[in-house]
Amino acid sequence: MSINSAMIAGASGLLANSSALAAISDNIANVNTTGFKRVNTVFTPNYKVSGGGEARYSSGGVTSNSRLDIASAGILNPSASPTHLAIDGNGFFVVRGSPAASAGSNAALFTRSGAFQTDSSGFLRNDAGMYLYGWPVRADGTVAQNPSNLDELEAVNLSNIGGAAEATSSIRINANLQASQAVSPAAATYDVANPAFNMASGAVTPDFQRTIQVFDTQGGVRSVTLSMLKSPTANQWFTELHVEPAGDVVTGAGLNNGQIATGVVAFDTNGRIDPATTTLPTTLSFLSSDFAGALGANQAQWAPSTGVGAQSISLDFGTAGSPGGITQFDSPSTLNSTTVDGALFGAFAGVEVSQDGFVSARFSNGVVRQIYQIPIATVANPNGMASVGGASFQVTENSGVFTMNVPGRGAAGSIASSSVENSNVDIATEFSNLIVTQRAYSASSRIITTADEMLAEAIQMKR
Repeated sequence: MSINSAMIAGASGLLANSSALAAISDNIANVNTTGFKRVNTVFTPNYKVSGGGEARYSSGGVTSNSRLDIASAGILNPSASPTHLAIDGNGFFVVRGSPAASAGSNAALFTRSGAFQTDSSGFLRNDAGMYLYGWPVRADGTVAQNPSNLDELEAVNLSNIGGAAEATSSIRINANLQASQAVSPAAATYDVANPAFNMASGAVTPDFQRTIQVFDTQGGVRSVTLSMLKSPTANQWFTELHVEPAGDVVTGAGLNNGQIATGVVAFDTNGRIDPATTTLPTTLSFLSSDFAGALGANQAQWAPSTGVGAQSISLDFGTAGSPGGITQFDSPSTLNSTTVDGALFGAFAGVEVSQDGFVSARFSNGVVRQIYQIPIATVANPNGMASVGGASFQVTENSGVFTMNVPGRGAAGSIASSSVENSNVDIATEFSNLIVTQRAYSASSRIITTADEMLAEAIQMKR
């Protein structure tokens, strides 16, 4: 009868609002949980009434369905830790429950809970115990970015980062040579290949000389001296580059006394360098100290006693029409500046994470080296994902398949370092829902008591 169905409807209302209360309670309890996504309860009627109406109505009650509001982002709050990460925009971090990537129990999951810290083994793990995964950066600086292949990912580990040194690969010299410099008498007999008549040996005094420090492949400091002597030919300067001490290098025919490059630096009538008539090499090449072959003409090798690797250094004296470089104006010869890259050995000093997801190791010598790139995974329908606990989710048929992107590209948001994402719970909304749910629960209980009284009246009719 209809009274019985009314009682059942009241009971379904109690159950549905109890479920809503549980969801609201979880939302309020997790208002400060990093990356938490609120649960929204949706009520669905169960009645069935035809368009023309029903002669007698039987209530069907109500059911409740809980849905995660994953697509709504929380506010980003600053943090003091550089490994605390948040996503500014769409997408999720790729995580696993273990640093050993494997299928089955260690399936890839997705989260926006980015309060990552290093564990005892150096892996980045969030408060829920999920390990962050990223694309490793290869030795040549490239990254194998695959939008769907999880096998390309590795657990981000910071414990295997030792110290780092960086060999010099380029030298830029900004200097001026005095145009009115008198030609030295030694220029008449100057012979770059003869130690009795060149600058590297000390037999000839240069008109301009400066020593530049460079770094070898082990971070050691090596001294390269630039010596220049004005030539009797207008606008030309004899130039030698030699290593001090000379015993640090072994050289082939045409080089002596530690010389590594020789030639002429020429200028045009405007005092700018003239590349067309300049014969000094623009690259300084050193063979490895363990090179066992015979040296060719004008080749240089680090001496076996140094124990360092092969090295190539580009030499930049500037270009005509561009500021800087070496010039020949009628003012005193001076070295304005030298720009030398490379660095001494430095200890690991911390990490940096860029907006495009690169995790870089920072060393005490100023060297910054990229080691991982963190991908951002996106799905077509984030609210269709299934929660697996710990603020992590897995894809479902409703969410669609995931795609991993470089942060900031396509639909993927960028990464905010030293930030965490708050939960998307609005406390005022939850307390309002709490009041509404409480009233709805009380009203449902009144349905049951009213139906009970009506049944009692019907039973008492037969006395």
